[in-house]
Amino acid sequence: MGTTAREEMSRFWEKNSKSNRPLSPHVTIYRWSLPMAMSITHRGTGVALSLGVSLFGLAALLLPEQFPHYLAQVKALSLGPALLYSAKFSLAFPLSYHTWNGIRHLV
Repeated sequence: MGTTAREEMSRFWEKNSKSNRPLSPHVTIYRWSLPMAMSITHRGTGVALSLGVSLFGLAALLLPEQFPHYLAQVKALSLGPALLYSAKFSLAFPLSYHTWNGIRHLV
């Protein structure tokens, strides 16, 4: 006869509690280190880059005008240099960080 998932789980936890087996380590027991933070940032920038490229490609397919039209609209906003440079940095940082961290990993 088969058992249900609830019975199997119940039996598993009873067996573990009787034998005093330790639970799997949780994220909270690890001390933060530089390689751990760099790995997490590398994964985050990879996800951000793939989402950005996908959204840019989707916008190029679906938007009615060509890219120069939208570039002219951004220029017409007359944004200050601080905002422009921070926008450029927020676009360039993930690409450069992900690239250099990937090279570091390969080496």
